[in-house]
Amino acid sequence: MQESRNVVVGYDGSVEAGHAVRWAARQAVLSGCGLHLVHCSLWPLLTHDLGPVPGVDNSGLERSGEIAMDEGVALAQDEAPGLEIRTSLIYGWAAEHLLQLSAGEAMLVVGSRGIGGFMGLLVGSVSLEMAATARCPVAVIRSDEHPEGPVVVAVDSSGSPTALRDACVLASSTGAALTVVHVQHAPAGFKRLRDPAGDSAELLEAVLHSARETAPGISIEGRLLTDASIPRAILEAARGARITVVGTKGDGLIRGTIGSTAHAVLHHAKGPVLMSRRRLGPVGEEIADAFPEDKPIIVA
Repeated sequence: MQESRNVVVGYDGSVEAGHAVRWAARQAVLSGCGLHLVHCSLWPLLTHDLGPVPGVDNSGLERSGEIAMDEGVALAQDEAPGLEIRTSLIYGWAAEHLLQLSAGEAMLVVGSRGIGGFMGLLVGSVSLEMAATARCPVAVIRSDEHPEGPVVVAVDSSGSPTALRDACVLASSTGAALTVVHVQHAPAGFKRLRDPAGDSAELLEAVLHSARETAPGISIEGRLLTDASIPRAILEAARGARITVVGTKGDGLIRGTIGSTAHAVLHHAKGPVLMSRRRLGPVGEEIADAFPEDKPIIVA
């Protein structure tokens, strides 16, 4: 584990990216990390004429990138005065650079519209790619409508220990309440269960026990739900959440490889979503935890 890690945030000058920078700055302070602010530009791939227009101050494509970077730094400093900020003005495809920069870092934060140049025209393109491929947890920021709400984490039949761990750290660092949600799938046309199934109830109790050991002193509740649509139940439970935490499956960009539930939550949640990703080794083991404060969680 490296001694010092950063919260990495992409900034393209959009309003959505501005929300991401402010959120990332607050998270960096809470987690004791530095902030790495990244701006990517595609223009050098399209033209060599990057210089200023003669006689026009602050003109030229290269200068526009510098101005965007300065704007991002100002947003971060306004949100978190005194925060250590590192900047990178990079030319090329945003997703490719952010993938490399995310390796081993505490977190990658992106706005919901994507990062950089023409990529921003494809709504959610970079956000989706990072959620599927980044080598650390990825926070996708749409808005911050409920900053005082709980942290909500969805756990599956495995107990989702990685997502649970990240949610515990977020709740502990902010003092927020933690809500753990597990959804029993009831296919359409089947009669709903009046009482929670025993296995699911035992799973949730085990997860709550682990959460209370990992994050003592915070308010933790569990919700066992039954629905024909697991994503719908999670999204409903996450109304008013300050952030929703979900795990991912697979390690690629194709829709199914992040899991259909994670994909649906990412696209339809009203507030920030944290995708609990990790960089994997050659045999699939996790290389790095999300935050320096992480403790192992074992779900019985």
